[in-house]
Order: sequence, then C-alpha cells, then structure tokens
Amino acid sequence: MNTKEQSIIQLDFADEMKNSYRDYAMSVIISRALPDVRDGLKPVQRRILYAMTELGLSPEKPHRKSARIVGDTMGKYHPHGDSSIYDALVHMTEDFSLNLPLVDGHGNFGSIDGDSAAAMRYTEARLSGGAMTLLENLDKGLVPFGPNFDESEKEPLVLPATLPNLLINGTTGIAVGMATNIPPHNTGEVIDGVIAYIKNPDITTKGLMKYIKGPDFPTGAMITNADDLLSIYETGEGKIKLRAKTEIENSDYGRKNIVITEIPYTVAGNKTKLLESLVALTKEKVFDEIYDVRDESSKEGIRLIVEVKKDRNVDNLLNGLYKKTTLEDTYGVNMLAVKDKQPITFTLKRLIEEFVLFQEELYTKEYQHLLAKANDRLEIVDGLIKATDVIDLIIEILRGSESVKQAKGCLIHGTTDGIKFKSKKSEKEAAGLNFTERQAEAILAMPLSKLIGLELLKLHQESDLLHANIAEYNKVLGSKEELHKIIIARLRTYKKQFGRERRTELDNVEKEKYIEEIKEEELYILIDRFGYAKSVDAASYSRLSEETLSEYSHIIPIQNTDKLCVFTEEGNMHQIKAMNIPRGRSRDKGTLIQSLCKLEQENVLFYISAENLSESSLFFATKNGFVKQVSGVSFETNRSLISSTKLEDGDAVAGIAALTIEDVIAADRKVILITQNGLSLGFPLSEVSEFKKTSRGIKGITLENDDFVRYASVVSPDCEEITFEQTVYLPKKIRNRKRAAKGQKAQIKRRKSNG
Repeated sequence: MNTKEQSIIQLDFADEMKNSYRDYAMSVIISRALPDVRDGLKPVQRRILYAMTELGLSPEKPHRKSARIVGDTMGKYHPHGDSSIYDALVHMTEDFSLNLPLVDGHGNFGSIDGDSAAAMRYTEARLSGGAMTLLENLDKGLVPFGPNFDESEKEPLVLPATLPNLLINGTTGIAVGMATNIPPHNTGEVIDGVIAYIKNPDITTKGLMKYIKGPDFPTGAMITNADDLLSIYETGEGKIKLRAKTEIENSDYGRKNIVITEIPYTVAGNKTKLLESLVALTKEKVFDEIYDVRDESSKEGIRLIVEVKKDRNVDNLLNGLYKKTTLEDTYGVNMLAVKDKQPITFTLKRLIEEFVLFQEELYTKEYQHLLAKANDRLEIVDGLIKATDVIDLIIEILRGSESVKQAKGCLIHGTTDGIKFKSKKSEKEAAGLNFTERQAEAILAMPLSKLIGLELLKLHQESDLLHANIAEYNKVLGSKEELHKIIIARLRTYKKQFGRERRTELDNVEKEKYIEEIKEEELYILIDRFGYAKSVDAASYSRLSEETLSEYSHIIPIQNTDKLCVFTEEGNMHQIKAMNIPRGRSRDKGTLIQSLCKLEQENVLFYISAENLSESSLFFATKNGFVKQVSGVSFETNRSLISSTKLEDGDAVAGIAALTIEDVIAADRKVILITQNGLSLGFPLSEVSEFKKTSRGIKGITLENDDFVRYASVVSPDCEEITFEQTVYLPKKIRNRKRAAKGQKAQIKRRKSNG
C-alpha cells in the first residue's frame, strides 16, 4: 500500500493540460510545420533528402523506388507515417510548385491539373541538381548532427545549403496558432539580391527590390498590385493579388476565344477544378456570353479556351470571370520561419541577412576543414621527401629492427636500442631522426615506386601546391572580404546553372467592374397554390395545355431582366430577380417561393412584375377596413425587402389590386369590400385618395368588434360575380396576345375588372 501511495503523483489538471499542450504546440512549430531560416526546409523534407543521400541517390545515379526512400526515412528519422513522407517527397518533385525542384521523379507524380501521384511502389526518385546545393560538403562537419528519435542514428539538424532555398522555392505550412506562406522567387534575382547585400549590408529593402523585383511563381501569371510589394517585404506580411494571363483570339463563325495561358499559383494543382467552375458557370447561365469551354493544354503549356458568343463584349466577360472564378485570386504572404528554435516573422532583408550569416559560418568551417586537410597532407608529403633523402638509413633501420613498433620508435624518437646497424655512424644518424607519427606511418607504408625520380618530382610539385593552397586558405580565413569573394563566385556559378527568365509579370491593375450582359427574353412565371414557382420561356408557355395551366394559381408574364414583386398580408414587399427563378419544364415541381426570398412565415397576397408595378397604382385594403391608393413608382427600389404599407397593431392587408391609368380615370370603377360575417360594401374608386405607402389610408368600412374585411377588390360595372380562383396578371402591352389569353377567358375578364 505504501509503495502504491508513493507512486501516485499529484498534479493540477489545468497546469498539466497547459504544459502538455504547450509542449505539443512547440513540437509542431519547431519539428513539423515551419522551415528553418537557414536551409528553408521543414524537418520532413530535410530527412528525406538526407535519407536519399545515405542511399547514394545523386543526380548521376539511377532512380530508386520511392517506397524504399519513404521506408528509410520513416524507419530511421521521421516516424510520423508513410503518407506524410510520400506527400512531402511528391511535393519536392513538382515543377509547378517549386522554382527549383529538389527531387527528380520518375513515373506519375501527379500534375498541375490536380491528378494525384501514383502509389509509392510504382514511382522512383533521385536527388536533383538543385538538391545538391543543399547537400554539398555534408561530410565535412560543417553543420551540427543530433540523435534521431530513438538515438540509433545521427541526422543533420540543418543542411549546409549554399543557395537561398527559402526565398527561391518558398514554403507553406500551418502550425499551432501560426502559419507560414512564403512565395517563391526567381533564382537569378535572389542571387543578385544576396550579392548586392554582401557588397553593401546597409542596402534598403527598396534597394534590394532593384534586384528582387517581386515573387516569381512557377505558374507565371500576373501580380496586379506591384506597388504593395515594398510594404510586404518590409513587414513580412501582406496580400498579393494574382491574375491569370489571357489572350484574345478569333474563332469560327464570328466568335472570339479567351485563351488562358497561365494560371495563378494558388490554382496550381487544381486546374481541373478551375475548368469545372468555368463549365458550371456556363451551365447555370451565370455568363450568358459563353458559348463553350474546353481544355487544349499539352506538354507545351496551359491552354484553356473560353469561346464567346458572337457580338458580345469579350473584355467585359473577362472582368466577370476574374470576379467570379479563381482566374483572379489572393496569395496571403506571411514570411514566418524558425531561427534558434523560435518562430519569427522575417522581412526580405532579414531573410537575406540570415542566409549570408549562415554562408559565412559554412564557408569558414569549409576552409578550416580544407586548411586542416592540406596541413595534414603537407606533413606527410614533407615526411616522404625527407625520407627519400635518407632512404638508405631508413632501409638499414627496417632491416635491423625486430618489429614495426621498434622501427617506428626509431623514426619518431631516434630510439636505437635493439636495432642492428652496420656501423656506429648509421646508429648515430638514426638517433637524430624526428619524424612525426603520421610521417612515420606514411614512410612505413611507402611503396618502393616512390623512389623513382618522376615520383619524387611529383612529391615536390605536390608540396609546392599544398603550400600555395595553405596560403590561400589562410588568406580567406583571415579576411571577410576574401571570404565574401568566394561566396559570390559560387553564387554566380549557381546563377548560370539554375537561372532562368522571370515568368510572373508585375503590374498595377485596377479591378474593373463586370457589367452583366443579359439578352432580353420573355418569360412566364408559374406559381401553384402551394407556392412552388418556376419560369418558362414564351415558346414553352405556348405549348402548355389549358389543363396544365389550370394547375397554377398565378401566371405572371415578365422579362428576364425584370423583377417579381411579392406583396404579403403582413405589409411587406419582396423582390426576386426573374433570372433567379429556376427554369422548369411542365413536369417540374419548381422551387418554393420562400426559398427565393426571405418570406419566412408570411402569407402571399399578390404578385406583379416590377415593370408593371411602375406603370400602375396599387389599391390597398386592410382587415381593419382602411383603404388607399399608392403610386407604383414609390415601390421602386434595389432592396430585396421593403415595407409596402403602414399597419396598426393587429391589422393586416386584406386585398391588393393593380390599377391601370384607365381604372383610375374611369368614373365607373367600384371598390368592393366583403367581411368575414358576410357583410359587403361598394363605393366608387374615386372616393379613395392616393396616399404615400407609409400612410395607413382612410376608413373604408365600419366593422363590428368581431368582424374584419375578408376580401377587397376593384371591379368594373360589367363584373357579374367575384370568385377566389386563379388570377392571370397580364402586362398592358401583351394583354391582347393570343397565347397569353389562350384558355383563360374567365380570368381575363376578372383581371379587366379588378386589376
């Protein structure tokens, strides 16, 4: 019991959660998601490249199965699952994601369209030339190594990168509470910028931008806010606006083609989705100007075709495509990287400064390594030269010694005890020998061929060369200026090897508005008694039978550019664009009117097109008996919902009728009010004055306490009966058309009477 009690650790739950989450967050930030500012690599990328180096997969060697690379990486260095490792490997092969791919892939590694890579057992890979700039001199002790996850192996904590990979290839990653998004840049421009900084460390960001003009994405395209780049580079944060590059070409039958040749970097790997979005916009009639969309891309480059209908404004359509698709997109810059195990947001100049400091450290260690190696070799060469001068004595020592150890002791310390010499003179000369241990080992291992005159000459030449190299190494190590010359020389070599022309264009382009082009078309909106609505064109409407039309309680002729005005019992007017009412066939049920506007629980009383409304007056009657006329012009608005009339508490609209100019002028039009208790009242329309829509109107009928107006309308003298059946609202200009009146005689008579 005591043992169990002693093994229990008392912890505060909140403190334990806080500490555990902090440890987890730092692990993700430092060891998973963010790159090191020195080599620009995340740990998984660094481990993959190191594992490939260990496998000997240099650019001149054959490709090796990706599964083997992933297995070695996971088993030795990165125990976080094979899929994450393979995804990172695939990413390092993508020339549409990186300006300088680090892995040379063989097989299906996906495409810019969005196709995924084949399984790792089918693909092969090796290191690329660009990767070797990060791995050179890895065996010279230039960078620190640390234990792997189980301390069975050693791995580099950073690679000896001699090229500014972080700026050239960029990176993206999401950590805990932070994220990084560094855009890629042109290799040649970055190298020029680094050289400019080395020559003048006081250079400003604006000065650096004479060399590094801005991001250069592998997919090309255009940056449309170039003036914002200075602020982005000075703060390390900001937004870059990207736009696809397009060309206008003539097509068949007078049509024109918008040819998309370069897409934004944010769409790289999703080109198929971009194409699908263009097709969807065409099918949904969002852009009526589009005739066809197709993909003609090939190995030569991207070529997406948007074929535009004849006599349409191509430039205006292009502005619409920029607005509603990812042909124009935003890239959020956040230049976050890890330095000394701390995440820091860097400016452009600070990133270059960190790279240059790292280069000074690397090149110093490299030349220290070369110097030590040259000194070691010079020691041996000098010993061999010295040995050839006394070769006879050395042979006598070797022949007179009983062991190698005895001979070696004589060569190093001049110890002659136990060695048989031919003469005292030889013994005395042997006692004066003082070779170093390395020299003694080299002498003992020296082949007799070194005694040939030509070989002796080579030793003297090598000695001279080593002295010259040592002097050069000391000169470089003793002067930062000389060290910088070496760094600059190698960077210029890389520029010749990896440099290319800029792909991304820099400009300042104002976003132009898209003016929606709609070809006017005559429609009929059909609404059944349950509130399901659909629209049909005039040709389809003319083919509908009388029996089919009788199923709809409301039929409203309207232009596709017009709006449908919906008046409710609660005193509101809703507007719906005619083009937003889905097209349907005779068998289609349609869409609930509540889904097309914010009706919620309101009861619809009246439908009319906005065009007809503006040419009419509306008669309102409320349940409490108030009546008024309101000019239709007062309802003109761009808002989707407005109040149509003023109502007192407990009141509601009982009836609405549209009045033409003839109705208002005519002296024989009558208002009919019918109450719930069966009472009715009729009086001339001329007694109803015109009010503003914000007025409640005048009292039209006096009601008992429990009674209210059930129905209200405006009729002409020839109206013999009133029914609560289907109403057809006909605009004045098509009132006499045969197809509008077909099978609707009774309803037209009523419409002429009550509007």
